[in-house]
Amino acid sequence: MNNLTVFSCLFYLLLVCSNMAYADENTIMMGAFSAGNMAGWEEVEFDGVTRYKLQTAQAGSGLLAESNNSASGWMLKRKVDIQTFPFLNWRWRTIKRLPPMQEHAKEGDDYVARIYVLVSDGWFFWQTKALNYVWSSQSDKDASWPNAYAPDNAKMISLRASVDKLDTWYEEKRNVLDDLKQWLGKDFQYVDAIAIMTDSDDSGLEASSMYGDIYFSRD
Repeated sequence: MNNLTVFSCLFYLLLVCSNMAYADENTIMMGAFSAGNMAGWEEVEFDGVTRYKLQTAQAGSGLLAESNNSASGWMLKRKVDIQTFPFLNWRWRTIKRLPPMQEHAKEGDDYVARIYVLVSDGWFFWQTKALNYVWSSQSDKDASWPNAYAPDNAKMISLRASVDKLDTWYEEKRNVLDDLKQWLGKDFQYVDAIAIMTDSDDSGLEASSMYGDIYFSRD
């Protein structure tokens, strides 16, 4: 998947509309998937269509993603003050994982699950930056590397790996403010959008995962 195309599409969507997030005292809900709510989310297609479906299951409710040689995602344009709400929280699980792939190369830029955090660092699409929290097929946990297609625009961080169990929900919590500063060397006031994607277009294989609720928190 050509990530320059990804960033141009995402940047255009950021320009169209980016609303300030409504917050309660401690959290900002971004994706209430367990409640069957996808309000505000928009589908973004890059190379084929990954199927996404809200699902209630005995193993837990959420958004089911099934990719078959495809790369499309869903994006929520919502401006969040990460100086106040720096922590991104979510749940996810892998159902059908990808085999080990060369994720540092273009031909291996597929992930059974990933969450983008997008910030605008200027008025041009190439100034859009994206943290990618990924479920890796090969890299060790906590490894990070530049995206193979857009090394100046996207950083990959592996939170889960092939050693993690199938069909098991894992909870994640990341300090986005700190992660952005470590990567780009400066503080950001706002995140402009988040996105999710399960993709397998580079490998031509199948992958499946589920995404639980996603929200920002003060601590």
